[in-house]
Amino acid sequence: MFQLSDYDYGLPGEKIAQAPCNNRSESRLLHLDRNSDVISHYRFKDIAGLLNKDDLLVINNTKVIPARLPGKKETGGKVEIFIIDYAAGMKNLEETGFFMCDCLVRASRSPKKGALILLEYGVKARIEAVKGPVFHIKFLNGKEFSEFLKNSGRIPLPPYIKRDDSGKNRNDREDYQTVYASEEGAVAAPTAGLHFTQGLMADIEKKGIEFAKITLHVGYGTFVPVKVDDIRDHRIHSEYFSLSRKSADKINTAKRQNRRVVAVGTTSVRTLEYLSDENGMVRAGTGMCDLFIYPGYSYKCVDAMITNFHLPKSTLLMLVSAFYTRKKILEAYREAITMDYRFFSYGDAMLIE
Repeated sequence: MFQLSDYDYGLPGEKIAQAPCNNRSESRLLHLDRNSDVISHYRFKDIAGLLNKDDLLVINNTKVIPARLPGKKETGGKVEIFIIDYAAGMKNLEETGFFMCDCLVRASRSPKKGALILLEYGVKARIEAVKGPVFHIKFLNGKEFSEFLKNSGRIPLPPYIKRDDSGKNRNDREDYQTVYASEEGAVAAPTAGLHFTQGLMADIEKKGIEFAKITLHVGYGTFVPVKVDDIRDHRIHSEYFSLSRKSADKINTAKRQNRRVVAVGTTSVRTLEYLSDENGMVRAGTGMCDLFIYPGYSYKCVDAMITNFHLPKSTLLMLVSAFYTRKKILEAYREAITMDYRFFSYGDAMLIE
């Protein structure tokens, strides 16, 4: 249960979705009933009929930023900067007038401290410090940085999506955002939410189901593999969260009324569980979430979850295994593979209740 190899499974490469469905809600939905151990198959648009009329759906309203910036060295060599701490950069922009934060840099030869990187529209970036694979970078022309990022940046698609991402084939700026994204700061999408359309959300609300918003800015660490044999030795990444008093009140009211809290995505799950007490009541606030959920964890707030299919040996697979059982989750994954489901960020979804 605690060995990394316990969370491995074979996945043919063609099952990894390279693009979303043309209609978000037409993606497939695998339904796992923990009480009966029954697996059923639907379309995501059917989810309103599967939810209870008094459920509360908690959604993550983070918005993916165009975090990848093409540039070149002063000597002409190609460089790509990947912003990994947007929140810190914005804080520095407010305080100093310069956007400055930790980044990753892709280049034939890593730049050294003091090196200048030439970006589009005449913007320059200077390496302020090098900390292993992480570069602390100061972007000059600071006052116009937000507009520059909007115009020059590219959406950071996950590394397992192997296709042209220049925007010629798809508009990933829209496809890789939830329809309710509003708070900029993520470098990866809360992908369970990608299946919702405005129309489907309206149908869900007509049934009497409420939505509550939280923010968790998904960080690059979500893609960092577990490298220890015993998963209990893994140190999970931290991500910025915010939960308003209004949303906290909605969640706590639902818990007091014995209504289900349904988390949309593992990011919502982590945040809710991080903020909850032993009775499942949550507290409003902001901070950094570093909760690592794996089998043996006792859920306090989340009663059901909507999630995508996750990578082998990933912390997200461990999280859903803790909600059901590792054996049952892997059985469901094997059936999904047999039934030709699409996996990972642009893939299909599961409802576990």
